[in-house]
Amino acid sequence: MTAPSRLFPLLEQFDFACRRLADRMTGPVTDSGDGTDTPVGPLTDEEYFWEPVPGCWSVRRRVDGPGPRAALLAGSGDWGRDGASYPHPWPPPFTTIAWRLSHLSEMLALRADHTAGGHALTRDDYPVSGDAAGAVAAFDAGAAAWRKALLSADDDALDTVGYCTYPHGSDPEQPFITIVWWVNQELLHHGAEIALLRDLYRARPR
Repeated sequence: MTAPSRLFPLLEQFDFACRRLADRMTGPVTDSGDGTDTPVGPLTDEEYFWEPVPGCWSVRRRVDGPGPRAALLAGSGDWGRDGASYPHPWPPPFTTIAWRLSHLSEMLALRADHTAGGHALTRDDYPVSGDAAGAVAAFDAGAAAWRKALLSADDDALDTVGYCTYPHGSDPEQPFITIVWWVNQELLHHGAEIALLRDLYRARPR
């Protein structure tokens, strides 16, 4: 099926953001923003878990329980991501690369399932990665699944309210094209946060 023409700009933006974040996490070079390749090494486990300020939310071993101000560890497996039911703590906890990357990958995978899959996956089903390499692979898988779901949508689907049944957002109340835009901005802003944390980690006092 040929994708609707009005989806193309959003799809191109999604592909660009995915490539830029993937390069920023794995190297060997990343786009500096001015077309110049900047050398960068792969994300390490130490960076993945680095807490630049006290009281961060992160990814933790389930046996250790949730972190400060968190009430639960979301996800499945031996690791979980700090979380809390509404209302969330205020001010919001600062989050690690591990937390941000897990959140982003889960959102992509679950939205793909609730668009073109079984419409059944929950946060409790989603495995949380306990190392950087696994988290990067999970992001790649989530991004690929979401892209495949986008290509399954026809022009009518883009205008359909509730076409995506993802339960942790406004999807049931929004046209699908609005959700596509929202996912792009989530990817762009969390990708920028992850890139900034890598820069701060590199420049931290030794």
